[in-house]
Amino acid sequence: MELPAIIVTDIQMPIIIRGDSIGSQSVVSINGQNVHYQFTDSDSNSIVVHHCFQGNETIAVSINNETITAMVTPIPLWFSILPPLIAIVLAFLIKEVFVSLFVGILTGTTIISFYADNDFFSAILLGIIRFIDTYVLNSVLEVEHLSIIIFSILIGGMVQIISSNGGMRGLIDLLSKRAKTAQSGQLIVWILGILVFFDDYANTLVIGNTMRPVTDRLKISREKLSYIVDSTAAPVATIAFITTWIGAQLTYIQEGLDVIGLDLSPYSVFVSSLQYAFYPFLTLIFIVLLIIMQRDFGPMLKAERRARVNALVETEKDVSMKKKGGLWLNAVLPIGIMIFGTIIGLYFTGKQAVGWNDELAFSRNISQIMGAANSYQALLWASLGALLTAVVMSLFTRQLSLKNCMDKMIDGFKLMLPAVVILILAWTMANITKSLYTADFFSILFIHLHIHYAVVPALTFVFAFIIAFSTGTSWGTMAILYPLILPTSWMICQNSGVDTPETMQIFYNVTAAVLSGAVFGDHCSPISDTTILSSLSCSCHHLDHVRTQMPYAMTVGFVSLLFGTLLSALGVSLWIIFPLCILLLTTIVRFVGKRI
Repeated sequence: MELPAIIVTDIQMPIIIRGDSIGSQSVVSINGQNVHYQFTDSDSNSIVVHHCFQGNETIAVSINNETITAMVTPIPLWFSILPPLIAIVLAFLIKEVFVSLFVGILTGTTIISFYADNDFFSAILLGIIRFIDTYVLNSVLEVEHLSIIIFSILIGGMVQIISSNGGMRGLIDLLSKRAKTAQSGQLIVWILGILVFFDDYANTLVIGNTMRPVTDRLKISREKLSYIVDSTAAPVATIAFITTWIGAQLTYIQEGLDVIGLDLSPYSVFVSSLQYAFYPFLTLIFIVLLIIMQRDFGPMLKAERRARVNALVETEKDVSMKKKGGLWLNAVLPIGIMIFGTIIGLYFTGKQAVGWNDELAFSRNISQIMGAANSYQALLWASLGALLTAVVMSLFTRQLSLKNCMDKMIDGFKLMLPAVVILILAWTMANITKSLYTADFFSILFIHLHIHYAVVPALTFVFAFIIAFSTGTSWGTMAILYPLILPTSWMICQNSGVDTPETMQIFYNVTAAVLSGAVFGDHCSPISDTTILSSLSCSCHHLDHVRTQMPYAMTVGFVSLLFGTLLSALGVSLWIIFPLCILLLTTIVRFVGKRI
């Protein structure tokens, strides 16, 4: 009998049984109760059974009158919320993200070690060892994570080179012709955030690094730049039809449809659900309201007022510096290679995966291709191409020697090290929460609540927020909730006697609520990778970014939940809801916000 390495209560845990006498007619029982089993793919003499542990117990598995026993001490499921909770609380108390994440992760590894060995002091020692040789190592060795690290480092090298060869200065001069005030500068950042819609990682790193010198010159705080970059990245990527998110979204939705047995296209479900995606749409609108009305509130107001005063010294230093010819092409070409190279890479890898279907419309073909694309591969190609282009342009215009290019490139790599460390720790925390079934804790809590069908979308939004906030991943939240909550919402409606049209309305609303709540939680979480990348690309202290962005995200999230998701589930027309939400946000900005 092979038990899982980590056993948690209240979760169906797989148990592998091996033996020569196992056959298709074997009768298998656990603690005296017959159970279903399935053969493993690798061995016809191995079967998998599942058992839900409730506490310390001696488990007895019987096959053909032969019994195997084992003493099991499972981890209580509620312990799974301790690692992310401790990390998040510590981050806000001591304002040190490295220590907070380390302590949170160590809490998780210690819990796992303690329930494996039942000795507190050795559990702490083993927790430290497993922190580095198991969880950190596994986080780094994932291809997707390595791709993001390399992509971020290459972008850092490119930015450092174009900052030294006169390209960034030329780009600033070019953009400054349009961005002459703090208001117009913020509006340009918002527009660029909308235009770079195809990937949230590319959005944050490219726009943040490109616009940071411009916004510095216009006395816009790094916190405000980080907020606009972060709050346009995921919201745009989640509602656009051609993005790197679409493939994952459709896959998760399809899993939920398969459980229900609905003969619906996941793409049609996604499109129909967009009308209920209140948080992404209202976030984009809220940014514009802040910019147009030139008002802020909370910690962001203090940051903006401080930037308007302190940036005067920096501006004078910039003016006194000798320009390197204003070679904007040195920056525009590498950035263009980054953006268009990513799009081409997405198309190429996606077409290789699914091909082109002549029976489908052009837009549907493009969406399927982009959804099936290898976004990490495309970003790596594009970032390497951008870096090489920056080097070639520096040599061609004789602004830098080859040695200078290499030195600046290494300097750019070094600047990315703190952010890479935070990313690795955040991914490690995600692995800990996955091992301890943190998301399942919230999911089980949701299922056991006896609720009215009209409240399901609102509760879905709340639970998606909690899971994304606790785990730092909106994709992981969608992966957990879509297969679980779509069938649940359908069954609740059917059991309540709701007719098909209204059931579909709730179903689409729930689909959007998972997406919206996941992005909302991602925006508020200090351990979110996109939040980390946003503060990184804008050179903003990470916790300052989280602290200033959270009141804005909470404002939009509160309005989206109460006046968007809940009212729409109760049958209020969307023609009433959207104007009402915009009016509420406008009122908040007008009367709570103050002029900078």
